[in-house]
Amino acid sequence: MAALAVTALVTAAAITTAAVTERPAAAPLDRFQQQSLNWRSCDDPGLDGVGAQCADVTVPLNYAEPQGRTIVVAISRIPATDPSRRHGVMLSNPGGPGGAGLDYFVETSKAMTPEVRARYDLIGMDPRGVGRSSAVNCHWPHGFGLQFAGPDAGSFAESVADQADLAARCAAVEGDRLPHFTTRNTARDMDVIRAVLGQDKISYLGTSYGTYLGAVYMQMFPERSDRMVLDGTVDPYRYGAVGMVQDMGAPNEAALDAWAAWTAERDGEYHLGATGAEVRGAVQRLIERAAVQPIRIGDFELNEHMLPLVLYIAFDSPHDYGLAAQQIRELADAADGTPVRPDADLAGKLGIMLRSQPRDLSPQMAILCGDVGVPRDPAWYRRNLEASRAAQPVFGALADNITPCAFWAPPIETPTALSNSVPNLIIQATGDTRTNYGGALAMHKVLTGSRMVTLRDVAIHSILGRYPNACVYDAVNTYLADGILPAADLTCRED
Repeated sequence: MAALAVTALVTAAAITTAAVTERPAAAPLDRFQQQSLNWRSCDDPGLDGVGAQCADVTVPLNYAEPQGRTIVVAISRIPATDPSRRHGVMLSNPGGPGGAGLDYFVETSKAMTPEVRARYDLIGMDPRGVGRSSAVNCHWPHGFGLQFAGPDAGSFAESVADQADLAARCAAVEGDRLPHFTTRNTARDMDVIRAVLGQDKISYLGTSYGTYLGAVYMQMFPERSDRMVLDGTVDPYRYGAVGMVQDMGAPNEAALDAWAAWTAERDGEYHLGATGAEVRGAVQRLIERAAVQPIRIGDFELNEHMLPLVLYIAFDSPHDYGLAAQQIRELADAADGTPVRPDADLAGKLGIMLRSQPRDLSPQMAILCGDVGVPRDPAWYRRNLEASRAAQPVFGALADNITPCAFWAPPIETPTALSNSVPNLIIQATGDTRTNYGGALAMHKVLTGSRMVTLRDVAIHSILGRYPNACVYDAVNTYLADGILPAADLTCRED
């Protein structure tokens, strides 16, 4: 909205000075919205394999100073399969925040009918600060920002020191760029992309955090929003590094119960316990042992701050229960002193968790911390941790832990208040462990033009391309093909 306000002021000034100027002043974003793109190979096997091309869009670093420094936003385009029936462009975001999205549609488009594919150019995007888009890279000593607090005061103090260090590294490396990698600025980038592509409106598919970005775009640019789909939806009142993360505690604890019961039924294979309670106990003891002595597995040492992330990563889909059980078994064997080489998947996870990465998750923190301020007193987090331990003995240590945002500079803009009537479609599984069902209902309420499709009794985070369901897919494809929302909210069941 700030960009629109600046445009209005410049336009007004041009009118009042018409008597002394030959031509009106250019709107401040004209040079960005009228740029020509150099479409080329994406140099990516997946994108090149589906006929995509890539380009860089130049945008202001700071939209309040559009004549100042610039950055680039990398986009990809998979053309509509039938140009004669083309409806427009569909932008996208895979979530995170901080997820790279150039290749988002390589897989997600497989959930679309031929009718939908005929009608849209599918636009992937690495959001500002991510991937190929003038990336934020704070050179962290490990890849993850979010971590578990551990079981006691000493572990929490270690976590506080680590999170403060991560924030300090970002401030030192990224400096005055850092405040401008925000959701509102990404929405402004999307509108520049819309104009550069010659479109009056954009359609959109956003997953996880991408639902929040889509809602912010609808709020800032309602007249430019066409067919908008939100998959795995963020609570509009809880977005940020505190509320959104706190809300992950309860559903992940429930997923731990479900996984423990599943694993107990297969005790002959995994040997972690014959009941759900025994499996839970095995996990808890493993975390406590890692707090005393990091677990050596292969070339890695895994402490109490990172070990539970093995389960957290797996719990966004029940399809990964077996992998999680296998990996906890490997860690238990390693803790007992057995030489263990981690399987390839676990080794990949541990590499990201524990080692410096060419592209770490510092863009995620840049966006979260740049969007919403958080409490800065470590004691506040410590109190919340202790209050949640009884109900959330494992995942409360993630949900209520301190983050780098407690040591970040305050945001330069206030968060976007979401309340509009732009038509859109929300799809949500009731067992989502990342964006819980109550949050999706809250988004549905503030987006009064929305219809909601609920996938009942399924624990999956985001549905399209990840959990085929005829009822959900039909609603989405009908809306994208014809612009027709369901007449009322729908409830779907597992096929």
